[in-house]
This record gives sequence, structure tokens and C-alpha cells, in this order.
Amino acid sequence: MPDVTSPYQPGTPCWVDLAAPDQQAAIDFYANVFGWTGEIGPPETGGYAVCQLKGRPVAGIMAAIAMDNQPPPPTVWTTYLAADDADTAAEAVSKAGGTILMPVTDVMSLGRMCIAADPTGAVFGVWQAVDFPGAGIVNEHGALIWNELNTTDRSAAAAFYRAALGIENVPLQGADNYYALKVKDRAVGGMQPMSEQMAPDTPSHWLAYFSVADTDRTVEKVTAAGGAALQQPFDMMAGRMAVVTDPQGATFAVITPNPLNQG
Repeated sequence: MPDVTSPYQPGTPCWVDLAAPDQQAAIDFYANVFGWTGEIGPPETGGYAVCQLKGRPVAGIMAAIAMDNQPPPPTVWTTYLAADDADTAAEAVSKAGGTILMPVTDVMSLGRMCIAADPTGAVFGVWQAVDFPGAGIVNEHGALIWNELNTTDRSAAAAFYRAALGIENVPLQGADNYYALKVKDRAVGGMQPMSEQMAPDTPSHWLAYFSVADTDRTVEKVTAAGGAALQQPFDMMAGRMAVVTDPQGATFAVITPNPLNQG
């Protein structure tokens, strides 16, 4: 069922958002590519845009603004992992060798969050839901379908996410050197060592996958709108996928899942 009607289990990817130098341009781009609707939010939310698909929240887009004389945040999609208690999760992240980049803070009445990096440098968010559980639609064309950790040290990353957030990892049958991330024995994401196809200086990172009806056609739309294909469409065990960037440089993946992989 693509509509999410119950809270996310702790450790499960529950939301993604993008910090973009030109927020409106980003909203327009993803509306064109995925059919999202969204608009810049009111001042009290910092202008944060909650984009929707079929009337349900699907992802966030915000303006990349420098804070306290710091450089603006990178133009990336951030994956948020659910937690029952953000403060407890932040303590566990630090104890397990991670780094808190933005301390736990309240987001109005919606929830509590922090931004962290694992010991290999991959940045992620922690989200404690109050009024807002996260993505209200997943695993449907135009929505988030998978979150993947690409890491320079798989063993260190595996130990960290197990200790900090209770996320287990097991080899994915039929996939070479690829691991399923599991919460309560349910696959909620993937993990793999850094691909040789990536630039040598590529840091560890989480990659968001969005489901699409036609990967080839979607890549055409991305490039026509000023984005680029980092990996042209190719077939793999889960479906036909590609890795692309938007016009402002944010990387994401698109996939047309095989019927057996839709959930």
C-alpha cells in the first residue's frame, strides 16, 4: 500500500528533503519531473516547502541559507531516519562514533530533529515525529521508494547503524557486495561499498531513489530541464534505474521497479 497510515518504525527512512540555492527553481524542476505540487512556505517555517503527490506529503525543499557565518549547506538530498526520541538517538549516535552536525531542535509541533554524520562521513537526519510522521506516500511512481548508503567503510558503517539506531544489515541474495538494511527483519534500505564508477573523492553518502513509470523517459525529462545523467538507464535485479543530478547539482536515483519489487 503506497499510502503511509502508521508511524515509521525507529531506524526506518521516513523523509527526504533538499537544500537548494534557488528554492523555487527546485520546486519547479521536481514538479515537472515527478508531478509534485508545492510552494514556498510561510516565514515562520523558514519558507520550507512540503511537496505533495496526490495530496500527500512526499518530500521537502528548502532554501540553502548560510547560518552564523558558515558556508551554505551543500545541494543534496538528505535522508531522515525515524526515532522514538531524538535526544536519545543523538546520544547514541555520538556514543557509536558519529558526529552531531546540528543539535536536536523542535520543528514547531511537527517533531524534533537533528542532523548527524556517521563515522565514514555520510550525513543523515534523525526525525522524532509528533504531529508529522514523515512521507505520507511511498513506493509509488513519483514517490520515494528506496534509500541507499554508499560508504567508504562498510564494516564501520554497519557497526555504527546497528549500535546507534538498531538497523541491522544482511547480504542481499543475488546481489554482489550489496547489503539490505533491516528494521525488525524488514528491508528498509540498502548499503554498499563505494562504487568504482564514482569519482575517487566522492564522500560516503545516502542516495534517495524515486519510483518512476519509465526510467528512460524520466532521464530525458531531467536532462531537458537542465539536469544530467551520472549513470544512464540500466537494468538490474530490482528494475531499470539511473542516477542523475538536478540543475543545481543534487544527486538522486530513479527506478522503474520490477513488479515483484513494488510494495
